Amino acid sequence: MARPTTEAAEAAEPGQVGRRRFLTYLVAAPTLTVATKLTADGLAPAGAEAAVPTLPQPAEILDLGDVLTLSCAPTAGMLVLEITTGGRARLQLPRAEVGQGITTATAMLVAEELDLPLDRVDVVLSDARTELLFNQLTGGSNTMRSLYDPVRATAATARARMVAAAGAQWRTDASRLSTRDGAVWAPDGRSAAYGVLAGPASRSGLSVGAIAPKAESAHTLVGTPTARQDARAMVTGKQVYTLDLDVPGANPVMVRRPPTINGTVTKVNNEAAVRAMPGIIDIAVVKTGVAVMAETFGQALDGKNALDVTWGPGTVDGENNETIKKKLRAAALPFVVPPLLTQYVDGEFDFAFASHAPMESNSAVADVREDSATIWAGLKSPIVAKQTIAQELGLPENKVTVHVQQGGGSFGRRLFFDAALEAAHISKAMKKPVRLMWSRIDDMRHGRGRAASYHRIRATFALGQVLTFEHRVASVETDWSHGLGEILTAFAAKLPVGGNLSFAQTVFLLTVKSPYNFGVTTQLLNEVPLKFHTSAWRSVYSANTRGAEEIMVDEIAAKLGKDPVAFRREFIKSDRQRAVLDKVAELGEWGKKLPGGFAQGIAVHGEYKSYTACLVELDARDPKHPRVTKATIAVDVGKPVNPRGIQAQMLGGLTDAISTTLTAGLHIDKGLPLEGSYSQFHYARQKNSPMDVQVHVMPATGDDIGGAGELGVPAPVGAIANAYARATGIKPRSFPITFPVDFDPFPR
Repeated sequence: MARPTTEAAEAAEPGQVGRRRFLTYLVAAPTLTVATKLTADGLAPAGAEAAVPTLPQPAEILDLGDVLTLSCAPTAGMLVLEITTGGRARLQLPRAEVGQGITTATAMLVAEELDLPLDRVDVVLSDARTELLFNQLTGGSNTMRSLYDPVRATAATARARMVAAAGAQWRTDASRLSTRDGAVWAPDGRSAAYGVLAGPASRSGLSVGAIAPKAESAHTLVGTPTARQDARAMVTGKQVYTLDLDVPGANPVMVRRPPTINGTVTKVNNEAAVRAMPGIIDIAVVKTGVAVMAETFGQALDGKNALDVTWGPGTVDGENNETIKKKLRAAALPFVVPPLLTQYVDGEFDFAFASHAPMESNSAVADVREDSATIWAGLKSPIVAKQTIAQELGLPENKVTVHVQQGGGSFGRRLFFDAALEAAHISKAMKKPVRLMWSRIDDMRHGRGRAASYHRIRATFALGQVLTFEHRVASVETDWSHGLGEILTAFAAKLPVGGNLSFAQTVFLLTVKSPYNFGVTTQLLNEVPLKFHTSAWRSVYSANTRGAEEIMVDEIAAKLGKDPVAFRREFIKSDRQRAVLDKVAELGEWGKKLPGGFAQGIAVHGEYKSYTACLVELDARDPKHPRVTKATIAVDVGKPVNPRGIQAQMLGGLTDAISTTLTAGLHIDKGLPLEGSYSQFHYARQKNSPMDVQVHVMPATGDDIGGAGELGVPAPVGAIANAYARATGIKPRSFPITFPVDFDPFPR
């Protein structure tokens, strides 16, 4: 594929900032400052006929997905696609499949370009490939945005070579040949299967004409709802995950972990007794705890539970929900606009820590030898994993092999490679291959989660118009050390970056944006450096930030005496955003009469060049046990590759929103979450999920491919909270809404 020159990549219209230079400015500053006239004259609109326009926000000029796509560009032509002698296509995908459906979507692109039946396309996950640089990180709703054109171009190249090989054999002009059903066809009816042509097509001297992907108007598979290729294997138990691998000599291992986050081992007091237990093979102290190897996982679990360990302190031993909340409230940056000359609405919101809680707990297989190491794990940043493991083991990077396995869920969790690194250390200490599994308790208590956050919002208005909208977010520090920081630094011309705050603020500004013309709009983040185990949780900052804003939008509308849908329609910037709002209002029958204790709620969100809206119906007759009974979602992703996959993503986002808005969070006590299982972390069950859900995927719009993985949570968060307020008359301010300690915590 042709690559843009540096000049082209940095070019911009006169008077505008180029994308690369814009990011340089963004990373160089810890906050974004908008200078404008903030006097009474500057705030008051000339008239009440039109919304006060809001200046473009950073994420409207360049979002995180754009940055990731740019980072992929230098190695975008290094995809590996093989046509086998059996006539199958095999794509090595440099991403992680964790349930989001990217293997099926990329297979559809390959099948479309090759005119090959979909069931003859295999997509496998690439091992860690250091030469891909930044092109093997799965995150930021970026996979289809960054791979749509490269995969099509790669498959189009393969098709062109097949046609050229057939033309050479038949001594026929390639322009007269066509392809269908995995074969090249001549006008006289002759055909040659791809498997037969694979060898001749690979010859270096083959003359190939112009190569171009199909016109999108000619697509017959892409854009059609398609079942996932791995669905049957997943529901029948045939899908192979990390711990299903049969690695010779790799025995089960579990780890006894400290009673607080980042605690350390001081002394193992009964090692000999535990070694004498049935099935125990070995014990080793590593920096994360005490590892126990046994013949079975049950024996390893018994052994680790029997350990008597003296522990050193952790990093947050004195923290609990209330101390954290107090620190976050103190850290929130001040508002700029005093509400002296205008009417205003203020709101404050708290969001608890939340576990990623993927079905597959943290796991890895590792075989570390004196001069090499091999790792198997579900990894979304495998290159950084490989580099870190090599460094910590003291091995050359080319002596470490990292195999990426399909993961049983992630939601941001598998951006980090904690289990892979831990398994490598254990294997080195024991001098044996290991099969490491974290217990569910360990995964919830010592795994990574969404950071707790506090939000303060102020909107001023006059003459029916919103004049200013200020949002101040204070959050526990989110860890970005999995490789994204390297990408941001590299694409900011390698400027020195001032610590985690700059990375966090950059990600915040590249993802969070208001969809409304609300005059002078500022959204700023400040993070508190509490050393919990955190990671980007689905929708990262947007789930809470935009969820809280959508609650405020309803309250501003009420102050102005306007219907929530009509108010949003009036102030929304984008026609595409307005279109999805209109669609859910239509399909969900906004404003229909409901029984007492029931109510509708609505909200919108836009991110990664995509737009969505959500309308829910909520039963809050018992305010302590509300339940979403119906949901309607409309989504516009620009070019939908697999509409069925997009529907699944939106349904997953809805379920995450129901859970974390109503019932699911973590209680921190003495530096550790109390929750240790699904019975305690109250993620939505089937009984909590609506039976009636409609997800409408909008027809293709424009030239952009939008993201879907992060998109689906924020709008339902706002819609559910707004429905709760309408049904109960109670303005929700702390999430989850129902959050008791209604269980006996497991021992530490």
